[in-house]
This record gives sequence, C-alpha cells and structure tokens, in this order.
Amino acid sequence: MPISDVQLKGSYYSVFDGSKKIKDLHQPAVGELCGFSSDIIVCEKGSYFSIYDESGKKLKDLHAPAVGEFRSVSGRNILFKKGSYVDTYDISGKKTNSRHNP
Repeated sequence: MPISDVQLKGSYYSVFDGSKKIKDLHQPAVGELCGFSSDIIVCEKGSYFSIYDESGKKLKDLHAPAVGEFRSVSGRNILFKKGSYVDTYDISGKKTNSRHNP
C-alpha cells in the first residue's frame, strides 16, 4: 500500500493510498508532519524525528540534535542537514551517506 497523501483533519493525520484512507495518526501523539513519501512518513515531536510506515507503525526515532535539520524524504530515504553536511538516513535510522554542502 503506497502512501499517496497525508492530510491533517482536526487532530488526526489521515494517510491515503489513492482515494482510500488507510490509517489515522493522532497528531498530538506523533507530532508535526515533516514530510512523506510513498513508503514512509516523518514527524517531529519534541527533540525527535519519528519514522512511520503506511500502517502507522513507528519504525525508528532519531534524536534531532544528533541528525540535524530535516530537509526532505524520498522513497525510503530521509535527508537531514547538520552543519555543512547533508546526511542520508534509511528507514532503519542508519546513516547511509554524507556529503559536504557549504
């Protein structure tokens, strides 16, 4: 079930696969939506970024001060900017790449 859209409705994020709603995530529980791809949803709550799959299962928490500022999500990868570097993390929270970006 690929994720096609995530919409805030009241205090819930509704996760869609095409026109079919597949899951509701309670916004106060998951935090603010940072971004989503067809595979994952990334939210920020407090000092953590949380990665969720299409069924709403939390896959991993990443400590924000350790990974930096959220940039984007694409497929199964998340980009964060920390200092003068852009780091790529996979859905398991493992850093897979780092590049200098002055």
